[in-house]
Amino acid sequence: MAKLIIPTPLRKFTNDSAHFESSKSTVKDVIGDLISQHDGLRHHLLDDKGDIRSFVRIYVGDEDIQQLEKENTAVESNTVISIIPAIAGGSI
Repeated sequence: MAKLIIPTPLRKFTNDSAHFESSKSTVKDVIGDLISQHDGLRHHLLDDKGDIRSFVRIYVGDEDIQQLEKENTAVESNTVISIIPAIAGGSI
């Protein structure tokens, strides 16, 4: 199964789970599988149209999915997927 790493700020929506495993075959389907089990993540990961929010970065291994096939990027059983949420900064 593909392994999705949950970033610390989102773990409160996954009962503090640090990762999620899915047998789905694309990034979009893995994210959908995650949300189907942890609906509190929907607002944080998807926009009103159900697309992955533009400020959420998702990596398959070391590659940003924006440089691959976007949400249609294929995943295999040994794939590691990471969600990198946006972090707001302050002024200097």
